[in-house]
Amino acid sequence: MATYSDAFEARSRLSGDYGTVTYYRLEALARHGVQLERLPFTVKILLENLLRHYDGELITEETVLALARWQPGKAASSDEEFPFMPARVLLQDFTGVPAVADLAAMRSAVARMGGDPQKINPLVPADLVIDHSVQVDVFGSTLAFQRNVEREYERNSERYALLRWAQQAFRNFRVVPPGTGIVHQVNLEYLASVVMTKEAQGERLAFPDTLVGTDSHTTMVNGLGVLGWGVGGIEAEAVLLGQPLYLLTPEVIGVRIFGALPEGSTATDLVLTVTQLLRKRGVVGKFVEFTGPGLRYLSLADRATIANMSPEFGATATLFPVDEETLRYLRNTGRDPELVKLVEDYTRAQGLFRSDDAPEPLFDDLLELDLATIEPSLAGPRRPQDRVPLARVGEVFRETYADRIGSNGHRRSATVRIGDTQTTLSDGAVAIAAITSCTNTSNPSVMVAAGLLAKHAVERGLSVKPTVKTSLAPGSRAVIDYLESADLLPYLEALRFHLVGFGCTTCIGNSGPLPEPVAEAVQANDLVVAAVLSGNRNFEGRIHPQVRASFLASPPLVVAYALAGTVDIDLSKDPIGYDANGEPVYLRDIWPSQEEINAVVSRAISPELFKKNYSHVFEGDEHWRSLSNATGPLFNWDPNSTYIQEPPFFKDMALEPPPLQAIEGARVLVMLDDSITTDHISPAGSFSPDSPAGKYLLARGVERRDFNTYGARRGNHEVMVRGTFANIRLRNRLVDGKEGYYTLHLPDGQEMTIYDAAMRYQEEGVPLLVIAGKEYGSGSSRDWAAKGPLLLGIRAVIAESFERIHRSNLVGMGILPLQFRPGENKESLGLTGHERYDILGIEHDLQPRQAVTVRVTREDGSTFTFQTIARLDSKVDVSYYRNGGILPTVLRRLIQD
Repeated sequence: MATYSDAFEARSRLSGDYGTVTYYRLEALARHGVQLERLPFTVKILLENLLRHYDGELITEETVLALARWQPGKAASSDEEFPFMPARVLLQDFTGVPAVADLAAMRSAVARMGGDPQKINPLVPADLVIDHSVQVDVFGSTLAFQRNVEREYERNSERYALLRWAQQAFRNFRVVPPGTGIVHQVNLEYLASVVMTKEAQGERLAFPDTLVGTDSHTTMVNGLGVLGWGVGGIEAEAVLLGQPLYLLTPEVIGVRIFGALPEGSTATDLVLTVTQLLRKRGVVGKFVEFTGPGLRYLSLADRATIANMSPEFGATATLFPVDEETLRYLRNTGRDPELVKLVEDYTRAQGLFRSDDAPEPLFDDLLELDLATIEPSLAGPRRPQDRVPLARVGEVFRETYADRIGSNGHRRSATVRIGDTQTTLSDGAVAIAAITSCTNTSNPSVMVAAGLLAKHAVERGLSVKPTVKTSLAPGSRAVIDYLESADLLPYLEALRFHLVGFGCTTCIGNSGPLPEPVAEAVQANDLVVAAVLSGNRNFEGRIHPQVRASFLASPPLVVAYALAGTVDIDLSKDPIGYDANGEPVYLRDIWPSQEEINAVVSRAISPELFKKNYSHVFEGDEHWRSLSNATGPLFNWDPNSTYIQEPPFFKDMALEPPPLQAIEGARVLVMLDDSITTDHISPAGSFSPDSPAGKYLLARGVERRDFNTYGARRGNHEVMVRGTFANIRLRNRLVDGKEGYYTLHLPDGQEMTIYDAAMRYQEEGVPLLVIAGKEYGSGSSRDWAAKGPLLLGIRAVIAESFERIHRSNLVGMGILPLQFRPGENKESLGLTGHERYDILGIEHDLQPRQAVTVRVTREDGSTFTFQTIARLDSKVDVSYYRNGGILPTVLRRLIQD
């Protein structure tokens, strides 16, 4: 085997207060004719990863030099791939529980085959932050946090017991208990180190902090100069088990920013503008990197807010290189001074430190954005990339729902009594106002702005109607500390924005029930009510099943719309309310100045605040410590659990994969249009007792109040397969004009639930397909959006295009992604979904991106064929598909070693 020094002589050393560390010097590549100076920082980080792992076998000299000679414009035409070995893995509980369940099931499978179950063990460090399970049951009260935590443990003790077992069963595995914060904010403020070290062969090795996470917003840490992105849970499990990710030569799109944000515009407004800009440019599957003189005016929190939204504009990652602002943030969040010095020395030595006077990197494309053009904005009412200027929110609402509220915007209304208060609820009413999500609650400037706006509103005598469900769910405990220190929390509470939990609440669909009188009025009158939240996702049916319109907004605008009580308003000119004297109060009257915000931020935030909050981060409260703590290498599966069941993916797995065969006689289970999200495929929120999942739980004695959410039930495949394509806003063309989880069983044409139809097809031995339009699988990285279809019997998805993570997840579960040829789609080919389909040519010598023939038999018996592209993008993809997915591939290797 080759050694590093054989090829590149790259080993070097750094010394400082942190001691002496060894690192692999990128500059050593210069003797091979490589020009490093103007490479994108993204490419440099990936290149260091190759150089450090070079072994002459998996990574050859040619592999390293091929990436080192990266040039703009060449990546798009290259099919060269290279292995990437992230330094760590980050999980949250919605996606982490099924990942841990899979690892536990793999251990059970190895034990059944007579092997050593402890071979199944994380080989790279992994952190799991429990943040997605708290629900807003109680709000508007100082007791809300305590009550919601109690309900969280009541609902989730079985899931949490699995994670407690995993803590002791697996090496390199840590769990951050509930009530600490949101995974990405905890990562930004504490877990991420920018430069990591480890002991290797008697030396202390230094290298860039890189990661993959099971949440698509893992990219938030890109704002800190840490390269990482979201992958499916199955890919993350493979990385945990020592398998590299295989990447194609990266396309890197630069965004040069200049100028400064104007007074009255926030980082959220900038984020929504960037999201719109990059979604329009088309950056799906590409890397984005920020550059330009405007970076000096963006705080680290502002950068992280932008990077967080990478999935919303489709990029793999959005890197802000390390610079002086990075070092300042590390100091201000209480990082060890020795670490900060190591970060500076290492990044400067490697050419990974950005400065204004350094040559700008070359990119595949370069966009420009003047920060001075950013205006107050929201996004919605259905997609995060649909930015709406503040002045047009009411107009856009009326246009979007004209079919329901009338083209003249005539509002329907109902009288609602809550306690002793009687009020009116109309179309456009704000039913949910939530300061939530990692995207914005990590940013002190917008959180302080929300507190100051609340203060000014209370001082003017404004209040929030009781029909608005208000909530404050910060991404870390540090937020509450600095709001208290600034004496702003009492004003938020005066407007009923009480702390409800530290976790991803409304943004993930854990908004909890609307107040009963509000829910009844909405239902009885078919009202179109709205949510305004400081999150990153607002897809249909995600926020709340009774809330049709959802707008993303900055935290101060969330407070503003709660005060206004409606989105059918122009807050740039209409009064937000009236004071005690009946005088109109406008948004401009209570909006805090940037000078006022900066003064509070500088006064209220200190390194000691972060040190205190993270000093006992892995210990948990009395609820966590009182959970049963099972021990041993194997998990004891409880057949009666409705939360955790042994996944079926490995139960009857053979040591050798069966040969590939053509897919013959397939039927279409669902036929879908563009922008089908993973929320449509595998919703995360609540579900009704009439749904297949609800009926399953009721039959097992689970009361409706204890259903919890699909996200919390991801450890039970019986619930999740019944929840696949169960979004109440799904529009399946086979049942045109009807929303929800319905389809036709063919050829008899009987209407039934998608789950029931799939089970009947399985009894009949009929394989199934999905046919869709553009951007299939956009949104969150969600392994159950691939696992669920597999268990339904879906063998292939034919679409016009796929979102990056979901395509990979389909391959990872052994489902074949097929892409229509350019210019073709289901409409141009005249597909109705009533036909029978044969997928031919995949059984012999399958190659990446090969042409695959689809033969269609119409109802009248006539046939025709069309060509598709197999979106198996690499040889590794083909290997995974042959094995039935990533995990069977890895498990077979481990058993045979």
